[in-house]
Amino acid sequence: MKAFFGERIIEGSPVREDGVMILFLVEKLKDLQAYFEKEETYVDVILQSLPPSFDQFIVNYNMNGLEKSLHELINILVQYEEMIEKSAPLVLVGDA
Repeated sequence: MKAFFGERIIEGSPVREDGVMILFLVEKLKDLQAYFEKEETYVDVILQSLPPSFDQFIVNYNMNGLEKSLHELINILVQYEEMIEKSAPLVLVGDA
């Protein structure tokens, strides 16, 4: 439980890797029979673990009342991360 609730996705680290770790922790909790009845709890913890660059995603997720499974949530987080990376402004550094 401590590892699950303490999981934080660091800004710039791949969401896919952190998502896999979170899914592993959820499965481990289920194996230990120390799990939550409602999947919404897991979703809430995952959303709270996201870095600030995902704030808009969290707002949209909550405002639109989306209900995704954990695997679906991780997949759309990965897609959102890819979208952020593609739309990030490029900074060119040249000789001064």
